[in-house]
Amino acid sequence: MSDLGLAYQEYDFYEDIFEKPKRIKRKKEPIQKFQLKLRMVPAKTPNQQLVYDYFEQENHVVLHGLAGTGKTFISLYLALDELFNKKSYKDKVVIVRSVVPTREMGFLPGSEKEKMKTYEIPYQAMCNDLFGRGDAYEILKTKNQIEFMSTSFLRGTTLDDCIIIVDEAQNLTFHELDSIITRVGVNSQILFCGDCGQTDLDKPWDQCGLDPFMTILDNVNNFEKVEFSYDDIVRSGLVRDYLIAKDEYLNETVYPHDTTRH
Repeated sequence: MSDLGLAYQEYDFYEDIFEKPKRIKRKKEPIQKFQLKLRMVPAKTPNQQLVYDYFEQENHVVLHGLAGTGKTFISLYLALDELFNKKSYKDKVVIVRSVVPTREMGFLPGSEKEKMKTYEIPYQAMCNDLFGRGDAYEILKTKNQIEFMSTSFLRGTTLDDCIIIVDEAQNLTFHELDSIITRVGVNSQILFCGDCGQTDLDKPWDQCGLDPFMTILDNVNNFEKVEFSYDDIVRSGLVRDYLIAKDEYLNETVYPHDTTRH
């Protein structure tokens, strides 16, 4: 049976998971915020605004599309903005990703924990930018307000009262994505960021599971998908021009018969 066939068998299960839960009164005292001040980040494109609106409506969101469109950055901003909202039920931001996009972690020096730190660097930079200070990420980690998790350590975990960001989702198999979504607990929201066109998984036994996974989520309550295109690229004009040129080249030479790319 195909991944998609197996995926549809999970549909009813996902429906049960993502019924909007009743609010549960926080049992613990609000976390000290340590004088960190989050700068305001307005949406730069209509699709970014759509993500803002869906998130504010307490939906779970899939952000899919090209590099340079700000998918991870705005997801982290929205998560931190919710965390610092005094009326919020959320206690933590959890970032989940495969720490081995090319499945070659063994070639990196150090222990597994040390190797994971390499993949935290982009999120550290984003947090430091959002708070305007170079130690913001470390402060958040020290106070257990942000956590970076590898897919290797999710089994047996239930993620309650948090905002979960699954980054580089195109480098996860369907089984991994399925495992992640079943970890979502009470009062939590989840955002998936990825682009099937950027996957590093190309082996028959290690395939990107994002496409069939998104097909399932199309039929799950409280899940919204936003597709990012060239018009959403917020990095330099060079990035936009390069991505357009690359797509044209791939369409003409590597994937001339793949109608899904045109």
